[in-house]
Amino acid sequence: MAQERTPATVAIPACNEAERIGACVSALAVQRDRFGAPLRHDAFDILVFANNCSDDTVAVIERLAQDIPQRVVVVEERLPPEMSNAGWARKRAMDLAADRLELDSLILTTDADSCVSPTWVWSTCQELARSVDCVAGYIDAAPAEIVRLGGKFLQRGRLEDTYLRQVAEIMARCDPLPHDPWPNHRVSSGASLAVTVEAYRAIGGLPARPLGEDAALTASLEEAGFKVRHSLDVVVQTSCRLAGRAAGGAADTMQRRLSDLDAPCDDDLEPALHLTRRAIFRALFRRAWTSGEGEDHVAARLDIRPDIITRLRAEEATRLEAWDAVSAASPLLSSRRLLRPSELQREINVARLVLKALRARDAMRSAFPAETRHREGSGKPELA
Repeated sequence: MAQERTPATVAIPACNEAERIGACVSALAVQRDRFGAPLRHDAFDILVFANNCSDDTVAVIERLAQDIPQRVVVVEERLPPEMSNAGWARKRAMDLAADRLELDSLILTTDADSCVSPTWVWSTCQELARSVDCVAGYIDAAPAEIVRLGGKFLQRGRLEDTYLRQVAEIMARCDPLPHDPWPNHRVSSGASLAVTVEAYRAIGGLPARPLGEDAALTASLEEAGFKVRHSLDVVVQTSCRLAGRAAGGAADTMQRRLSDLDAPCDDDLEPALHLTRRAIFRALFRRAWTSGEGEDHVAARLDIRPDIITRLRAEEATRLEAWDAVSAASPLLSSRRLLRPSELQREINVARLVLKALRARDAMRSAFPAETRHREGSGKPELA
């Protein structure tokens, strides 16, 4: 493989994607800025990790590479059975990209069955310029494909998207992160991720797992102190195919929901009042864990023994591990009831009221900052 250095590499794992890889790479070929000017041909290159392919994936890419402005590198490998899955393939693709790049360069990744928006690279770089280390983009379903799944399936998706937006705002207002402010979203998907090489190497690369490697990446980065931005300006359209490579992945989820339109929603979608309480207590715990102060108050609020947090510190648990343990121990947080689509409209209405109160609170804080600083220092969560 060529050892020339570039500012960024887009890493794409592909297994038997002859039908879709052309659209994926073509979308990268026409990248522009928000004013419509094409990006320089050497702003990034494209690395396709063609693993375990038995179709014309490589031939399609090689034909396309002759016509597009970016340099395209194809790496063919046959992964052993225990590594022949989507997670390992992405890890290998991103590791190969990291080997080509300097510390101040950027690794982007998307899926072979996805098409990035025309400003995907430019918007990603704009977000990174705001002193973050990783950008998770917003994932849209390919319009023609999702409409073909039927009106009832589409209506379910519209309800879920409405509630997911409300959940993201509730979380952002109750447990705000300065580097990931509202408006944002709550999804970390391999269809749209970008991370600096420095941060990627610092955590030892993409966590090795067959499924959920994308969310594991952002969690590992956050645990290491790196900043992850969930941007609504970085957009990708992904396929709605019902036969995917990853068992338990997006395709399986869609197949299950198509066969049962009232199948449970995403894990994030618990009742509005429950998730609001969870977000408030998570913010309280985050401050106490980071500062080492107020842990007894947190334990009392969560109705857990104070020595649980002390023990977790002694065991050198990460903040996320500690939060998971504390949540499981708290009778206020341990139960988690997932929603069904038939319940979403009711919860959307409740969330609307919660957000009205949170927005009013934030407007008051903006109008009277000195007063709110005093109240915040009390350590008492509001709306709990």
